[in-house]
Amino acid sequence: MSNGIFKVRVPNNEPIYGYKPGSVEKLELRQTLSQLKEEIIEIPLIIGGKEIKTGNIREVKIPHNHKHILARYHVAGDKELEMAIEASHQAKEAWIKLDWHDRAAVFLKAAELLKGPWRAAINAATMLGQSKTVFQAEIDSACELIDFLRYNTYYMNEIYTDQPNSIVTEWNRLEYRPLDGFVLAITPFNFTSIGANLPTAPAMLGNTVIWKPSNNAVYSNYIFMRVLKEAGLPDGVINFVPSNGADVDRVLIGHKDLAGIHFTGSSRVFEGIWKSVGENISKYRSFPRIVGETGGKDFIFAHNSSDIDALAVAIIRGSFEFQGQKCSAASRAYVPKSIWEELKGKLNEQLSEIKVGDVENFTNFVGAVIDKKAFDKVTSYIDYAKKSDEAEIFWGGTYDDSVGYFIDPTIILTTNPKFKTMEEEIFGPVITIYLYDDKDLESTLKLCDETSPYGLTGAIFAQDREALAMMQKVLYFSAGNFYINDKPTGAVVGQQPFGGGRKSGTNDKAGSKLNLLRWVNVRNIKENFIPPKNYRYEYMDEE
Repeated sequence: MSNGIFKVRVPNNEPIYGYKPGSVEKLELRQTLSQLKEEIIEIPLIIGGKEIKTGNIREVKIPHNHKHILARYHVAGDKELEMAIEASHQAKEAWIKLDWHDRAAVFLKAAELLKGPWRAAINAATMLGQSKTVFQAEIDSACELIDFLRYNTYYMNEIYTDQPNSIVTEWNRLEYRPLDGFVLAITPFNFTSIGANLPTAPAMLGNTVIWKPSNNAVYSNYIFMRVLKEAGLPDGVINFVPSNGADVDRVLIGHKDLAGIHFTGSSRVFEGIWKSVGENISKYRSFPRIVGETGGKDFIFAHNSSDIDALAVAIIRGSFEFQGQKCSAASRAYVPKSIWEELKGKLNEQLSEIKVGDVENFTNFVGAVIDKKAFDKVTSYIDYAKKSDEAEIFWGGTYDDSVGYFIDPTIILTTNPKFKTMEEEIFGPVITIYLYDDKDLESTLKLCDETSPYGLTGAIFAQDREALAMMQKVLYFSAGNFYINDKPTGAVVGQQPFGGGRKSGTNDKAGSKLNLLRWVNVRNIKENFIPPKNYRYEYMDEE
């Protein structure tokens, strides 16, 4: 045991590399991209620190070149999921007994490994496996993931030092225990950083975790597991099990020792998970913590005093970066008719310069959507708009999956504020704009608030301060992350804790202390130095 009260350094956000022509980081990244494409790696399960191969194998393909196989990965079945439960049990006692600062050191070291020797590998894996441009990969798999690891250990330190008051004869203490059982992390394809944060946040608090990665992010997530191994993470603390949702539901969610679920994905899947937990509630040893971030139908709402240049950039970046495959991506916009002509010109000018294609060509702004299923879903919305009398394609509307799953940035104009593409989550490079009469500002704001069941992100644009104040009030519950004169994407760890309400999740704010508090089971200890020796109170001495 250590006789010291240690402090974690106050972190700074990891600087973003520029990858300018001739830069060292660009040269290293290009070399790593070439190396990763030259071999087809085999990705095992990792259970109790051991590599497990099931023989049930699937392929990882490059979305922007879907004939190229990057890797083959093994899929867990019931037997392996049971093994993961047992491994988490076996690892937990030693992990709990390890001093908190020793746990913290593992993740702080992982951050430094990502910053230096593993940066090119994690970025290249994200570019190839998830079709992110170099910038989108850099801000995600390098910077945001490093930030999660550094800030979460700092927040953990803050949590542990938060203690109650005591009086002279008593000493009150709070002990932040891990949850009693295992935590299940179910992670998405679209952010490598989220994929890594969901298992590591509970783990650093002393929990052991079973990690089900997205099938479309196994490649980069496996690279991160190798980073954790090098950082000294003990075997069995995080068990890596690519698997089928139905098996996870039956074996893991149905297990008596399930203590928590850390989830990012679709609202439909999250509702199914919540239902399964409810159906199994009587068998659990404790009430599982359920933390989820799900979908969004994120908006940009413009006032007629908006800065048109800033508004145009917000629409383009907010809607089309990473092909709109962000739960925070702008998917609907409300624009006053009085500024549309000027905005239309700005959009035309900038969209005409955008290139779509292979992310290894650094001049491309847009890559491919993640797979054939996503391609078919997104293009079905485009085709629906093309056939409708209530909509027209202002920009884009074209697509091609012959080489990669490419969909051009698409802007739909609609005369119906409740048009299908204004209401439903598309998760692709498509935004729908509704033009409203300037005099209908307040009623259109209410329409914006009521149109979607989600409440994740939203942005308002205006130079008029009174208008901004009024817009914020009307849209009070519309978004858990609310932006003023900025695009509704790009939350930074330590600056904008991320999460939404309504059907967008439990709003437990990843990237903040609020999220970590969900993974502790607090014990209050009261020690009485001078305990009473007689049951009687003074009021009983009545004459």
